[in-house]
Amino acid sequence: MRILLTNDDGIHAPGLAALERIAHALSDDVWVVAPETDQSGLAHSLTLSDPLRLRQVSEKIFALRGTPTDCVIMAVHKVLGGVPDLVLSGVNAGQNAADDVTYSGTVAGAIEGTLLGIPSIALSQASHSVDGRRTIAFETAERHAPAIIEKLVAHGAPRGVLYNVNFPGCPAEAVTGLKVAVQGVVSHGLAIEERTDGRGNPYFWLKYQRAAQEHDAGTDMHAITHRAISVTPLRLDMTAYDELAGLKMLFGDS
Repeated sequence: MRILLTNDDGIHAPGLAALERIAHALSDDVWVVAPETDQSGLAHSLTLSDPLRLRQVSEKIFALRGTPTDCVIMAVHKVLGGVPDLVLSGVNAGQNAADDVTYSGTVAGAIEGTLLGIPSIALSQASHSVDGRRTIAFETAERHAPAIIEKLVAHGAPRGVLYNVNFPGCPAEAVTGLKVAVQGVVSHGLAIEERTDGRGNPYFWLKYQRAAQEHDAGTDMHAITHRAISVTPLRLDMTAYDELAGLKMLFGDS
């Protein structure tokens, strides 16, 4: 099985190193094309106005000055010279669940693989606090991911469907199980913080400012907050089918 790896945290991210170890537990034919720099939050974006600079790091590892989407396209059309058997994107430093999947470059890497007809899985590791510090326990993903990936590959995916896997923010031995979950809903968590530079000019940071909330049972957020791994199938077709009949009546479309 030829496996392509990408991510959005960049070529030097510890989560990518963890994903390499996960992939090598499944196959000897593992390739990496990952962004040269951190591309978090860029979602399914393409680089159209700047050149794509490709750098070979080692025999099967390449860094691209571009987005996760660019990386998958470059891998298929230039680096591999063909379609791999599987795309794995991650392991992201932090969860990619609920509405936040729309921002995620990690999920976008899997989306691009899916658009190209390749079975694709996004993997993310939720954080937890240790002595007041944000900690990412990538060993949790490393311990549990290979068996999950094997099962998903054997099961297959319908065309236009990718799998989004989130590992809870806890040690590997504290995981309570696995839940097949729907995409949850979270309150909008982005705010603008205004600051001033050394010359008195204003500048701005986007920051998370999300209030604590309860999550419905059966959702990805409920699973990971209860120390379970969530597996969610995502579909590229975003049509709201339940709205079609009402809109047809509204516009007189028979």
